[in-house]
Amino acid sequence: MSVREQFAANLVRCRKRAGISQEELGFRASLHRTEIGMLERGIRMARIDTLVKLAGALEVEPRELLAGIVWTPADPTKGRFSARYADDDG
Repeated sequence: MSVREQFAANLVRCRKRAGISQEELGFRASLHRTEIGMLERGIRMARIDTLVKLAGALEVEPRELLAGIVWTPADPTKGRFSARYADDDG
């Protein structure tokens, strides 16, 4: 699973747990509903300010939206981000 896909899955899970629509989340986070949809489908990746807005709107810690996304060090000049499955409990 890619980082975008993991973030998307986390966002969908948190939004559904909050019991709100994409439109309502967009309103609460001051984002357009289409951006919420693109984030949830993994088409776009959230910037740090968007991450903070989403977490605030969902009343969750930002780490819930980042659950399962890890940094794996490689050699001294390269590294990579990866995503691993995270259960609903975080």
